[in-house]
Parts: sequence; structure tokens; C-alpha cells
Amino acid sequence: METSEFRGKVAVITGAARGIGNAIADALKQAGATVASLDIAFACPGENQFVVDVADSTAVNKTISDVENQFGEIDFLINAAGILRMGSLLECSDEDWQRTFAVNTTGAFNVCRAVGRRMLPRKRGSIVVVSSNAASVPRMGMGAYAASKAAASQMLKCLGLELAQANIRCNIVAPGSTDTDMQRQLWNDASDAEKVIAGSLAQYRLGIPLKRIASPNNIASVVLFLLSSHAAHITLESILVDGGATLGC
Repeated sequence: METSEFRGKVAVITGAARGIGNAIADALKQAGATVASLDIAFACPGENQFVVDVADSTAVNKTISDVENQFGEIDFLINAAGILRMGSLLECSDEDWQRTFAVNTTGAFNVCRAVGRRMLPRKRGSIVVVSSNAASVPRMGMGAYAASKAAASQMLKCLGLELAQANIRCNIVAPGSTDTDMQRQLWNDASDAEKVIAGSLAQYRLGIPLKRIASPNNIASVVLFLLSSHAAHITLESILVDGGATLGC
């Protein structure tokens, strides 16, 4: 895909310190965009980094204002910030439930609202939320995460409907198992990747038909497509990037 159209554009990415968010940030930088990387913490200080808790709407509003004051009008927003708290719903603590929704759902809303308000009068822009295939297919031990991602996905579709008349597109990328720190926290050893690929009947989980775990770059490529003019007539869409693990559901 030709990426020259990203040159000189301003992109905001949450969850940019590592994993999928970091891969998206790198891809956009390589394509010539000015990238503002947002996260709650960064392991290594770098340029254009903004430390912010997306669950804090006041802090988000200030950060978005700071980004536009420093770099100019925001053209693209990618919300990749997310946390995973494993465990059954009956054993889920109030804190785990509330923090999961605070980051995965409210955080996405806070950032989308702050940026969307600025895009609206300009009548241009593209927003992508990184959700999960767990938003559409139940997962054992991932109830809070799945519910929060489903809520974030529906929020973005509603926002996309509101913003469509202003030529602002809102889409969702829903990864499955991807080789990130979040995924690896579920593994005990290297063989666990093969177990994910094979699936688990006991957990009602299908395997991955393509027989591999996704790389963060696989997800980043789809995000860049949705941001680009190649997807100019695509909005309110959710694209699964899970190797067929949820059979397109």
C-alpha cells in the first residue's frame, strides 16, 4: 500500500509504549506522519511522548490540546490502550472490573470525544479503535475484558454514525491472539503458543486456522489501511485480524 499520503499528517496513538500501539506508531512514523504517542508510562524516554492515563478525562483533554498546540491539527486517532485482568466473572473484584472498563471503554471514549470534537468543525479525520475478537465471541476467564471491548466497539460505531456527515470515518480492528506482552502474560512457556494455535475444547475455544500467532505488524498494517484513502468509503466497520480463530463471528 502506498503510504506517502501520511507524510505531514498528525496522528495520535494511545497505548503506544509497547505491543500493537507501538507497532502502529512505528508504521506511521515510517510513512512520514508526525506521531504523538500516549501511554500511562514509557520504558525509554523518547520524542513526542505524552504520559497520560486515558481513564482521566481532564488529563486527556489537556494532552490533546497540548498535541495540537505542538504539532497542529490531528488527522488520525488510533486508540490501542488496553488492559487485561484474567479471571472468572464470579471471582472478579470490583477494582478489576472498574479498572478494566475505565481503561478499555471509558478511556477510548475520553480520547475519541476529545479528538472528535476537534475533527468535527474541520470535517475531516479518521479514527480507529483497536478492540478484540473477544468483543464478539465469549471467552472463558476474560469476561471483564470481553465486555469492555464490546462496549468500546459499539461506542465507536455510534460515534461513527454521528460523525459520518462530517466525512469523519470511524472503524474497528479486532485482533485475536497477537505476540505482545499482554498475550505472553497468559503463557507459562514457549509451548503455550502452540496450545493457542491448537485451541482448547475444555475452554470452548477454537484454534487458529492459519496456524500462527499474529505479529503486532499484522495489526498495524490493517490499521494503516483503514486510515488511508484506500478505505475512503469504509466506516462503522469492524475487521477481524485473528487468523480465522472466531470463524468471522
